[in-house]
Amino acid sequence: MSAVPYLAMISAIAGLLVAAFYYKSVESAPPGNDRMVFLMREIQKGARAFLKQEYRWVSVFVLAMIILLAVVIDPWASLSYVLGAVLSATAGYAGMTVATMANARTTEAARSGPAAALPVAFRGGAVMGFAVAGLALFGLMFTYLLFVEWLGIDKAFEVVTAYGLGASSIALFSRVGGGIFTKAADVGADLVGKVEAGIPEDDPRNPASIADSVGDNVGDVAGMGADLFESYVGSIIAPVALTAFSVAGGLAAADAGLDDHVARLMFPMAIAFVGMLASIIGSFLVKGGHSTDSRALSRALHRGTNVAMGLTVVATFVVAYLMFSGERYSAPYGLAISVVGGLLVGWALGKTAEYYTSDHYGPVKRIAAQSETGPATTVLSGISAGMISVASSVLLVLIGVGVAYWGGTQTLGDGGGIYGIAVAAIGMLATTGVVVSVDAYGPIADNAGGIAEMAELDPAVREVTDALDSLGNTTAAIAKGFAVGSAALTALALFKSFEFAVKQEGGTLSLNVGEVDVFIGLFLGAGLPFLFAALTIDAVGRAAATMIEEVRRQFREIPGLREGRAGVAPDSARCVQISTDASLKQMVVPGALAVVVPLVTGFIDVDALGGLLAGALVTGFALAIFMANAGGAWDNAKKYIEAGAFGGKGGEPHKAAVVGDTIGDPFKDTSGPAMNILLKVMTIVSLVFASAFV
Repeated sequence: MSAVPYLAMISAIAGLLVAAFYYKSVESAPPGNDRMVFLMREIQKGARAFLKQEYRWVSVFVLAMIILLAVVIDPWASLSYVLGAVLSATAGYAGMTVATMANARTTEAARSGPAAALPVAFRGGAVMGFAVAGLALFGLMFTYLLFVEWLGIDKAFEVVTAYGLGASSIALFSRVGGGIFTKAADVGADLVGKVEAGIPEDDPRNPASIADSVGDNVGDVAGMGADLFESYVGSIIAPVALTAFSVAGGLAAADAGLDDHVARLMFPMAIAFVGMLASIIGSFLVKGGHSTDSRALSRALHRGTNVAMGLTVVATFVVAYLMFSGERYSAPYGLAISVVGGLLVGWALGKTAEYYTSDHYGPVKRIAAQSETGPATTVLSGISAGMISVASSVLLVLIGVGVAYWGGTQTLGDGGGIYGIAVAAIGMLATTGVVVSVDAYGPIADNAGGIAEMAELDPAVREVTDALDSLGNTTAAIAKGFAVGSAALTALALFKSFEFAVKQEGGTLSLNVGEVDVFIGLFLGAGLPFLFAALTIDAVGRAAATMIEEVRRQFREIPGLREGRAGVAPDSARCVQISTDASLKQMVVPGALAVVVPLVTGFIDVDALGGLLAGALVTGFALAIFMANAGGAWDNAKKYIEAGAFGGKGGEPHKAAVVGDTIGDPFKDTSGPAMNILLKVMTIVSLVFASAFV
C-alpha cells in the first residue's frame, strides 16, 4: 500500500500531460480574422491584468496567514499553506490563459458548425480541468509524502491539512472577486444595452461587452477552477485527517496505532488515482455532432463524463476489495458502496440542477410564461423554482449520507460510518478532471458568441455559439451541484476531525443546544451565510451601478456610438477598469469573514465554534442550492424567449426576463458558488487551529 501515494502522483503528472496535449490542440486551431484576433487579445489582456491585481491583493492576506500559522501552529504548516495557495492560483491562471485563447478559435470553428466548434471549446475547458485536478493531486501527494513519510514531523497531519487551507484561501477570493467582476459587467451591459438602448447582447457598440467577456474568464474559469481545486483537495484531505485525528485521539481501538489503519489513509488516494485515469480516458470520447439541438449537444458533451463515472465505479470496487480484504475488515464492498453512492448522488444533484435550469423542462418554461405579466411575476417564479430545488437536493444528500454511513459501518464496524461519509465526497469529485472540463467549456462558448456578435459575423455563426452557450449554462449548474454536494459531506467529515483534534489536545466539544454557548454559536452560524450572501450581492449591485452610469455616459457623450457610425468605438478599457477596481475593493470583507469569524469564536469558546460550524453548514448548503438553481433558471428563461418563445427578443416578456436574469446573475455566479467555499474554509480553519483554541 505504500506505493499508493506515488501512483496517485504519477496519475497527476499524466493529467498535466493531457492538459499540455489539449493546450497544443487549441493553440493549433485558427483564431479567425483580424477583428476576432483583436477582440481575443483585448479579452486576454483584461483578464490577465485583473488576475495579476487580484493575486497581489490576496498575497497580503496570504502573508498574514503564513505568519499566523508559523507562530501558532508550526513553521512547516506555513510552507504547506503556501504550496496549496500557489498551486491553486497557478491552475486558475493557466485555465484563464487557454480559455481566452479558445474563445475566438471556437467562434472560427463555429463557421463550420457545431461538430467543429464543440470539441475546440471542450479542449479549452479540458486544459483547465486537468490543470486543476493534476496540480491539486500532485501538490497534495507531495505534501503528504514530504511531511508524513519522508520527514515524519510532529503535527504532520495538521501540516498536510494546511495545504487545503491554502487552496481554500485562493478559492474564496477568486470566487468572490471574479464573481463581482463578471456580474457587474454583465448586469451593466444587459440593463443599458438590451433594456434601455434596445441593442443585442454583446453588440460592439456596448462599452461593457469586452468587460463582460473578461468577466466570464476571471469569474467562471479562474474562479470556478480555484473553487473545484479546493473542493477536490478537501475531499481527499477529509478522510485522511479523520483517520489520523481519530486514531491519535485514542478513539480507535486502544491498541491500534496509525500503522494499523494504513488502508484508511491510502484509500482516498487510491480513489483519486483511478478517478484521474478514468477522467483522462473519458475526455478523449467527447466529439461534436452536426445538430445544434441542445439534447444532441448535451449527449456529446456528457459522453466523456458518463464513461469516466462508469470506469470509476468499476475501479472503486476493485480497489476496495484489494485494500479492505482480511480479518480486520468484514465487508470490503461497504466502502465501495459509500464512494459509488457519493458519485451517484453528485450525478443526481447535477441532474436535479439540470431539471430546474434547462429550458427543456417545466420550471424554466413556467418562468418564461410568467414574463408575459411583467418582471415581478418573473422574479417570483424564479425564487419559487430555486426554493423547490432545495428540497429535492437536501433529500438526495440525506440519502447519500445514509448510504455512505451504512457502507462505512459494513466495512469498518462501529465508528466507520463517518469515514464512509468522508469518502463519499471523493466519489462526487473523483472525476474532477472531466467535470471541470465540461464546466469550463461554458464560459468559452459564451465568449465565442460574444466575439461572433462583436466581430459582426454571419448570424448563422451566432446560432451555433448560442446553442453551445445554452448548454454551457446547464453544465455550470451541474458542476455547482457536484461542488456544493461535496461541500456538505466534506464539511461534515472535517467537522468530525475537528472534534477529534480538540479531544486529542485534552479539550472537549459539546453540541448540546441546551448549552447557551452552543446555542449562540448555532444562531451565529445560521446567520453568517445570509450576511455573506448579502455582502456579495450588494457588492455586485454597487459595482453594476457604477458600470451602468459609465455605459450611459458613453452612449450620451460619444457622438455616433449608439447609432453604430463607422469608425466610432466605445471606451471598453474604462469599463474593464471599473469592474476591476470595484471587485478588488469589495471582495475583502466577505473573504475575510470566512477566516476571521471562526478564529475569533474559537479563541473565545470552542463549543460556540462547534455550534457556529453546524449552523453555517445547514443554512449555507440550502442557500447555495437555492441561489445557483434560481439564477440558472432565470438565465435560461431569458434565452428560451430569445430563441423565439413569447414574442422573442425586444418584446415586453423579453425585457421582464432580462430583469430576472439580472437578479439571477449574482445569485448563480457570485454568492451561490462562493457559499460552499465559505463552509469548507470555516471548517478547515477550525481544524488547523484546533490545538491553538484548546
